[in-house]
Amino acid sequence: MKKATMRILGIGFLALLILSGPAPAAAEGKRPVFDLITVNAAITPPIAEYIVQSIAEAGKSGADGLILLLDTPGGLDLAMRDIAKAILNAPLPVIVYVGPSGARAASAGVIITVSAHVAAMTPGTNIGAAHPVALGFGGGGDKTMMKKVENDAVAYVRGIAKQRNRNEDWVERSVRKSESITAEEALKLKVIDIVAADVNQLLAQMDGREVTLLSGKKILRTQGAEVREKKMGTRQKILTALSDPNIAYILLLVGLAGLYFEFANPGVILPGVMGGISLILAFFALQTLPVNYAGVALILLGIVFFIAEIKVISHGVLTIGGVISLVLGSLMLFESSEPALRVSWGVLVPAVLLISLFFVAIISLAVKAQLRQKRTGSEGMAGMEGYAVTDVHGEGKVFVKGEYWNAFSDQPIGKDRKIRVLEVQGLRLKVEGLS
Repeated sequence: MKKATMRILGIGFLALLILSGPAPAAAEGKRPVFDLITVNAAITPPIAEYIVQSIAEAGKSGADGLILLLDTPGGLDLAMRDIAKAILNAPLPVIVYVGPSGARAASAGVIITVSAHVAAMTPGTNIGAAHPVALGFGGGGDKTMMKKVENDAVAYVRGIAKQRNRNEDWVERSVRKSESITAEEALKLKVIDIVAADVNQLLAQMDGREVTLLSGKKILRTQGAEVREKKMGTRQKILTALSDPNIAYILLLVGLAGLYFEFANPGVILPGVMGGISLILAFFALQTLPVNYAGVALILLGIVFFIAEIKVISHGVLTIGGVISLVLGSLMLFESSEPALRVSWGVLVPAVLLISLFFVAIISLAVKAQLRQKRTGSEGMAGMEGYAVTDVHGEGKVFVKGEYWNAFSDQPIGKDRKIRVLEVQGLRLKVEGLS
């Protein structure tokens, strides 16, 4: 019994060793996983949706962190705040990495970078110039209102910087004085945490760093980490492209031109279909951008002037007014002095020229058609030539355009003589003889 008991205990002990042995090996073999997304565009609602969604998906997939590779000239305040809120409340560490070399985190990009659990930059990049831009045509704005906006932005960014233990004074200068600094200066001023040449260096420098999540403190383990690059989906790519002011502007003009052509020539169908689709896409894009509706109204007024030129011969006055209205509306369309949220001159000038030439050409064709001599009906008979079938004076018959007509004339016309129709009176033609 004693020997049997010892054997049972020995077998049990071996079984425990076998069962418990692989666990440490499995634990040691598990690699940390970091998702990587890239944003190289202005901060707009579709970009904000993409980042917020990526943070949520990374949290659900069990990733150890999310790396946001950022290069942005700035963007919309509301979209930026949505991103900052998502980062501050993220269930996993979010690392904002400004790169590659030559990239920038300007305007809204400053606040997004400062809100990260780990803020990093590539050598050769810069961060700053977060002063709120004035809204309205010409960049003007109410000074009191702009001061309120500036103070609100300062309070917002200082609060985030304080929460992340970053340089509150510099972020305030970035807002109030549009100060911008290099990656090395940002590291020295404690605006960011790391300067790294690439993602591998970034991971190496982050290893062992402590970050604070809503759930508590967490030590980053990045040794041998796997980086999973997450591409933007087709839907998000389309929405992001549509949010480009240049694309939105072109779609608006194409849509208006297509519908105009369809209404001017009912039954063509294709211009109407293309115009309707373009106009709907343009309206979607406009709702994601800082639109000045006075600009939209001026563009529509310009189209009305072009249409009116066909009905009312103004000797070019309405056409000139349409071109001027189109140019002014294009300049006023987006109420932002930030280049990333305005139509570029390289798009605006050719677009205005092409759309103006299009309408001028259509108007010219329509006017020519109106002035062309009529070829049908009683009015179309005037000026036509034929010959007398009988002698014509008070009464007679003539042959015109393949038909026999009763005719009369002021002067006697001999049989078989060539005649010209002067006018139609009921079912009789008034004619004159030709030599």
